[in-house]
Amino acid sequence: MIVRTTDEITGTHRDVAAANWRSKRIVLADDAVGFSFHETTIDADSVSEFHYRHHVEAVWIVEGTGTLTNHETGEEHPLRPGTMYLLNGHERHRVTCDTKMRMLCVFNPPVTGQEIHDETGAYPPAVQAS
Repeated sequence: MIVRTTDEITGTHRDVAAANWRSKRIVLADDAVGFSFHETTIDADSVSEFHYRHHVEAVWIVEGTGTLTNHETGEEHPLRPGTMYLLNGHERHRVTCDTKMRMLCVFNPPVTGQEIHDETGAYPPAVQAS
């Protein structure tokens, strides 16, 4: 059994930040459970481009509002608490935040926690935990 709090993750290698977002990686690949689980916050009045070519991501919005744009289709979807989106087709997408957003995210395959988005917004292919 694994029990963790976001307080104990804060300031460790599981607490990863970029220019306008912060992700607390609660479950990672080295936990060897087949997925990773994160609490991510994105700043108000920001725009983030993502493209998870090697991962499927499910996102549950728990706080804040914004817009999700699917670059593959041009469709836009409002984001607010209670909204879930699933990137099961590795869609290139944009998250535009009107207010600070907090979301819970699941990645498959799991991430290690130290991935860096490349120029396309993607993480590198997953490395299997040993």
